[in-house]
Amino acid sequence: MHIEIETPKPQGVDAVSVLWTFGKCLGALLPVYLAGYYRVSTSLLVFGLMVYTGWKHSREAKEARLRSAIHHNDNEQQYTDMKLFKSKKDLPAWVNFPDVEKVEWLNKILQQVWPFVGQYLEKLLVETIAPSIRASSTHLQTLTFTKVDFGDKAMKVVGVKAHTENERGQVLLDVYISYVGNVEINVEVKRYFCKAGVKGIQLHGMMRVILEPLIGDVPIVGAVTMFFIRRPKLDINWTGLTNLLDIPGLNIMSDTMIMDAIASHLVLPNRLTVPLVADLHVAQLRSPLPRGVVRIHLLEADDLPAKDNYIKGVIAGLSDPYALCRVGPQTFTSHVVDNTVCPKWGEMYEVIVHEVPGQELEVEVYDKDPDQDDFLGRTKIDLGIVKKSTVVDEWFTLKETKSGRVHFRLEWLVLLPNTEQLEQVLQRNKSLTVSSKTSDPPSAAILAVYLDKAEALPMKKGNKEPSPMVQLSVQDITRESRTCWTTINPEWEDAFTFFIPDPRKQSIDIQVKDNDRIQTLGSLSIPLSRLLSSPNLSLDQWFQLDKSGPASRIYINTVLRVLWLDEKNIPTSSTEAASLAAGLSKIRPQQTSPDPSFATEGVLRIHLLEGQNLVPKDNMMGGMVKGKSDPYVKINIGGETFESRVINRNLNPTWNEMYEVVLTTLPGQELHVEILDKDMDMKDDFMGRYCHTDPVTCINVPKVFQFQSRQSYHNKAVPSMALLFVFVERADGLPLKKSGKEPKVGAELVVGGTSHKTTVCDRTFSPQWEEAFYFLVHDPREELLIVKLSHSWTLPIGSLVVPIRELLSEPDLVLDQWLSLDGASPDSQILLRAELKVRHTLDTPSAPVPSLPSIPAPESEKTKRVTATEMVPGKVPEELTEEPSPPETLPLHTNPDPSFGSEGVLRIHLLEAENLIAKDNLMGGLKKGKSDPYAKINIGGVKFKSHVIKENLNPIWNEMYETVMTPQAGQEVQVELYDKDMDKDDFLGSFRTLYLMCDLCLFQWYTLNDVKSGRVHLVLEWVPTVSQPDRLDQVLQLQSLQSYQNKAVPSTALLFVYMDRAHSLPFKKRGKEPKAGAELVLGKTTYRTKVCDRTNSPQWDEAFYFLVRDPREEILIVKLSSAWDQAIGSLVVPIRELLSKPDLVLDQWLSLDGASPDSQILLRAELKVRHTLILAHINYQCEEQNVPYKRLTLVTTWDMLCTLPAPSSLILKTKEFNLLCVFLFATENQVSSVAVSSQPAVSEPEEEEVFEAAKEDPSPPETLPTHTSPDPSFDPEGVMRIHLLEAKDLVAMDKLMGGLKKGKSDPYVKINIGGVKFKSHVIKENLNPTWNEMYETVLIPQARDEIQVELYDKDMDSDDFLGRCVLTGQLYTWYTLNDVKSGRVHLVLEWVPTVSQPDRLDQVLQLQSLQSYQNKAVPSTALLFVYMDRAHSLPLKKSGKEPKAGAELALGKTTYRTKVCDRTHSPQWDEAFYFLVRDPKEEMLIVKLSSAWDQAMGSLVVPIRELLSEPDLVLDQWLHLDGASPDSQILLRAELKILDSKMVELIGQGTLPCAAGSCGQVKLSLSYASKEKKLTIAVHACRDLESSSKDGLDSYISLMLLPDKTKATKRKTSVKKRDLNPEYNERFEFDLSVEEARRRHLSVSVKNSSASFRSSDIIGQVSLGLDYCIFFYGYILLIILNCISWVALE
Repeated sequence: MHIEIETPKPQGVDAVSVLWTFGKCLGALLPVYLAGYYRVSTSLLVFGLMVYTGWKHSREAKEARLRSAIHHNDNEQQYTDMKLFKSKKDLPAWVNFPDVEKVEWLNKILQQVWPFVGQYLEKLLVETIAPSIRASSTHLQTLTFTKVDFGDKAMKVVGVKAHTENERGQVLLDVYISYVGNVEINVEVKRYFCKAGVKGIQLHGMMRVILEPLIGDVPIVGAVTMFFIRRPKLDINWTGLTNLLDIPGLNIMSDTMIMDAIASHLVLPNRLTVPLVADLHVAQLRSPLPRGVVRIHLLEADDLPAKDNYIKGVIAGLSDPYALCRVGPQTFTSHVVDNTVCPKWGEMYEVIVHEVPGQELEVEVYDKDPDQDDFLGRTKIDLGIVKKSTVVDEWFTLKETKSGRVHFRLEWLVLLPNTEQLEQVLQRNKSLTVSSKTSDPPSAAILAVYLDKAEALPMKKGNKEPSPMVQLSVQDITRESRTCWTTINPEWEDAFTFFIPDPRKQSIDIQVKDNDRIQTLGSLSIPLSRLLSSPNLSLDQWFQLDKSGPASRIYINTVLRVLWLDEKNIPTSSTEAASLAAGLSKIRPQQTSPDPSFATEGVLRIHLLEGQNLVPKDNMMGGMVKGKSDPYVKINIGGETFESRVINRNLNPTWNEMYEVVLTTLPGQELHVEILDKDMDMKDDFMGRYCHTDPVTCINVPKVFQFQSRQSYHNKAVPSMALLFVFVERADGLPLKKSGKEPKVGAELVVGGTSHKTTVCDRTFSPQWEEAFYFLVHDPREELLIVKLSHSWTLPIGSLVVPIRELLSEPDLVLDQWLSLDGASPDSQILLRAELKVRHTLDTPSAPVPSLPSIPAPESEKTKRVTATEMVPGKVPEELTEEPSPPETLPLHTNPDPSFGSEGVLRIHLLEAENLIAKDNLMGGLKKGKSDPYAKINIGGVKFKSHVIKENLNPIWNEMYETVMTPQAGQEVQVELYDKDMDKDDFLGSFRTLYLMCDLCLFQWYTLNDVKSGRVHLVLEWVPTVSQPDRLDQVLQLQSLQSYQNKAVPSTALLFVYMDRAHSLPFKKRGKEPKAGAELVLGKTTYRTKVCDRTNSPQWDEAFYFLVRDPREEILIVKLSSAWDQAIGSLVVPIRELLSKPDLVLDQWLSLDGASPDSQILLRAELKVRHTLILAHINYQCEEQNVPYKRLTLVTTWDMLCTLPAPSSLILKTKEFNLLCVFLFATENQVSSVAVSSQPAVSEPEEEEVFEAAKEDPSPPETLPTHTSPDPSFDPEGVMRIHLLEAKDLVAMDKLMGGLKKGKSDPYVKINIGGVKFKSHVIKENLNPTWNEMYETVLIPQARDEIQVELYDKDMDSDDFLGRCVLTGQLYTWYTLNDVKSGRVHLVLEWVPTVSQPDRLDQVLQLQSLQSYQNKAVPSTALLFVYMDRAHSLPLKKSGKEPKAGAELALGKTTYRTKVCDRTHSPQWDEAFYFLVRDPKEEMLIVKLSSAWDQAMGSLVVPIRELLSEPDLVLDQWLHLDGASPDSQILLRAELKILDSKMVELIGQGTLPCAAGSCGQVKLSLSYASKEKKLTIAVHACRDLESSSKDGLDSYISLMLLPDKTKATKRKTSVKKRDLNPEYNERFEFDLSVEEARRRHLSVSVKNSSASFRSSDIIGQVSLGLDYCIFFYGYILLIILNCISWVALE
């Protein structure tokens, strides 16, 4: 025997261990270094090294001996166990046991007959199973069993146990079987060259055999019933391709799937019953009444193992146990009890016991973990003992674990066939209470329903036979029978069992439905009270079905049994466990009924402040140097654990952290505080502990607490303002799942970042939880309570959103009522109680927090002033007040310098230059060139540089620059011109001018110095600022008229910002105060303040200014950080807010985002609008008709002559002066001037500036349209369906052996219609390929788009051309390929128009389910046209700008995008789109709005099914957007058009061929060429032909067009020998006109050519009307039956 020894795995090396090893090496080298430093003798070092080496060698040898001894002991114990518990099957035949008998004689018989059993099974596989598999799928038509050998090893019966204690009238045997067979079965699918098989099967298990009823006639036994009580063990050895299933993981999966198939027939409650006599009620034998019912009370567990560990096992935790109870297929899972090894469940379950003895209660206990649950132990309880004892109330020890036991109370309930004890049972159930919220109410009775058969059920639509199944419902539990296919007289022979809480008030509802679960064939309702008055509490009879046929009836046997607990046999010691079950009230309560202790908790707030005089635990240099400690604190109270941050190298740490825990006010609770020293490698060192009892009584601590808005902590904790208690009781009227089953409902409650989940109830639409939760609420005015209901946490059922602010207006802050669910059915509601308790904390002054008195501690624990606690009970407030203002000691406003905000803007207009020097020489200086001039401007240290103008001595720049300056006199402007060169730029001249700010505007030509010639035209404009917001529109209007070559945009205002100070900034992550600096950003301009020293209240006193282009769009951003690396907080100030402030000034304290609640900054933001005198557009690039150049001569009051472009006349009238502009047009060499008087115009009234240029008067806002106004051509489209069928006689392009041998081709097709392209799949090596693919495209009916079809041969390099054809005008079905020698393609076109008739949808969907294609295309059933008109009141972007709105429309996998509008709140698109819709009842249209596709602005979801209820299937209105502002809306038109396929008429008239038949099926295709007047019928194949012979049939197919007296249209195929699934693939053509084709019927007969003259040669036949097979629509040919259809034979 080989025993594997598991060697210990080497531990992984991480960073900590590497550093520790490196440190140890340094420590080892330190003595060497010291010995060399102090000149110690080398011999001492050698001696020390020898001693250390010998010690280490001795220790390693000792550890090796110890490991060897441990392994030896383990192997010896394992070997002893294996020898001791050897399986019974390996024992010799003469060894016997008292209860199990050996049956060697039976094994000898099985060995003798086994070869014949193998022959029977081989014949069954080859002749029955193989043809069924081949017929089930076209991919498996070449499947064959190449080898079937069941070997020579027979099944063995290890032992038989006979039970004699049961009732008379039956024989009960337990047969222990074992099969280890050398089976070899090989399967081959020749089409795919796939081989697979099985070589060896093992099966072990105990089968129960029941011989009943015993009768007084031969054969004595009426029937034999066999089943496995527990799943047998199965092991299969796969071969061939299925070797993959032997991979670990897959082998378990494959064996489990096969075992599930066996269990569905042979494992309880399923039985295999073989009747031996006639007229036997097999259903009652297959599903007899249970032996009894066991009520399981899972009470508690004790001493379970602790599986949860923390910090890699350093700290031992507890477990989160739950129990798994299983009786046969019935499984129950308890709820999880967190953090305990002694859980108390108190749950009750009821299980049906079919066989006693034999069935056992299997219990497994697990520890719940996020990844994989840990095993805690298991046990088994024989239910036969429970039956004998009636009640078992004991502790059961868990096995396969070190410790642990489980407490159960098990009750055996007898099935009474009368109602004498029913009233007593009901009274007892009412008096009981169920402590678990997940348990079902106790049952008073059990109902067994035997569903036998039905007769004369009604036919389906189209006179088709249904496939009936039955749904049986009792209260909220529904069961389904199996389906009987295509019959009106089904026989189900199924049995069902229901638990009944009160049989007097309940009934059983029975519905007979078709297998699609939609069409009801009949219904029946039987009140259970009728059973109570029946003899033996049973009804065994025929019942007439309601809402069915006149003769429709169903045969049902219903049996009711009362569940009775015989109290005479119950021990008195177990009566106290009777309080563990109760019934639920059947009357729907109007309010919740929580436990009296609900909402009695309060919040314990723990403030961890500091520590003092802690013990140093870190030692350096082997303890020679005393270090410090890295302390952190662990706080444990009420099961909650908190851990502070670590403060490095500090014996007097300051934490300043806060924690909150919700506690009850019960006495005896302890607060545990431990201080530890953080170490990298080993266990953290203990530094002291503190324990305090009843911390909830510590309300009288010093008054150290402030309001929430002024509290900040290093752990970024935000104190909660309130407690929200939520009691979730029940829900009602929840919707069913899509499968028709009731959901397993669980509820998830979310407030902020906290979520809780209820338990998951069993299948019901009225779940009951009765669970309570609580949430810490930081701001009741902002937070939301979200309740999400789902099926097993996967399928959403409905949701509820409760703003917590709504509770503030409720009496006593309590909301207790039924609330409707969103996203569910209209009747879906949930009953809950939400109770808000606002904190009641101590009133405290705003002074700094005083130190707390020292907390006494033991002498060994040198800790002081560690924590402070406060209990915050709940209180209902009168109102919630806003946060208080900052402390009064801080200034309310800034105090900037008097010169703050006095700057203005100097604007420099660089216009042109003339007569510059030529610096570039060509041809080595022989030829004079030109220059590439550019200008440099310097004013007050601010520098500007113009762009370079190539090869020009008279350049025109037309550029503008701006700089902010104080209005001081004598600013010098320096201008230099250079010639741009590759190496060094050449100097072209310079000049300087002294600019006086009183000049306001200076236009002048300046002569260049230091050069021979040249001058520059420069305009200097001083723009002062004013605090007049009404001038902004004029300035913005002027800004829009100005443009410059350097793309400069003139600023409209100046923003002055004065940064004064900040207050109560948060601490850094390390607990230190920040070094605060502020960064100011506006547009592309950024400034930084100085960095202050460490403080929470920095003070800067610095001023900055910004040039503002558009005050309505730009924003000021202020970012605070500590030394520019750690963010502290930020502030965003939209400039447009200043426009509404007095004097355009904002001067106040502002709260910081991303900081503590009381962090604020004091600043002054002052906006000054520019006051310019130039309101004309400067443009030297303007051209007028017949005027090559123009200038304006202007004289001001200061007699300054200047010239500038003049596009129009202009008159300015201001309070300061009058200015008249006269424009004189002249040639380039003539300039005139006019002197204008500048005396004040006292005779005229003072007026504001008047700009005489044309300007638009703002019109009032337009009235929004109520409906869209699309183009008249909106939604005229229909769908063109292209059916690509096959091709013939294609050219062979592939050559073999270097061209010596002709090959074939790998053809595929490309189709192009109206720019839409399709591509088929490639068919390998085939010159006559069959595709059977379908494509769809949307077209306009009047369109005459060409359809281009091209065929190619797929190659590795370049595909070869196989031909093309173009389809226009009259269309045909076969098309000859052009540009090639041979080839034709079979193509069918179908035009499908649209209609607005919703009643045709069901027929179209039914047609859709009948069609299938090789490319898996699903025909669309409708077209959805969407017209996007406009949107209104969209929200602004985060930057404060208006959005560039675009809309994205998605339906299924199709997505469209509209154009992106310019910045506006109300974009208008006027665009139309269309979508192909597969199923309007399921799909949804999603519209997403975003700004330039990057920032979401809102969305809209429109289920297509809602359009079905709209008039004309049109939705045209304004719709609200989700995720946007409340006023945001979108106007669109969604119009649904059903596709009006002519095949729908076949369904409505019942003439569409069936998909199944009793005699078999024949596959046909029909096509008609209208031009040639030719009908083509292709006979493809038959399948599932009916034959009494085992050798198959010699079949052929006969066709005839009736009526035909002369049989001139009779055609027949060739004969296929001995084949029940023959393939013909023959084509026949008939010359018929359209009128004649409409009168004819196609008769198809499948005949047997080898039939004798006495028997009929017809196997089956079918008749098809050609008038339903060929239609015309417009100019496009329509082919019906999807071109190729399977037709049922009759």
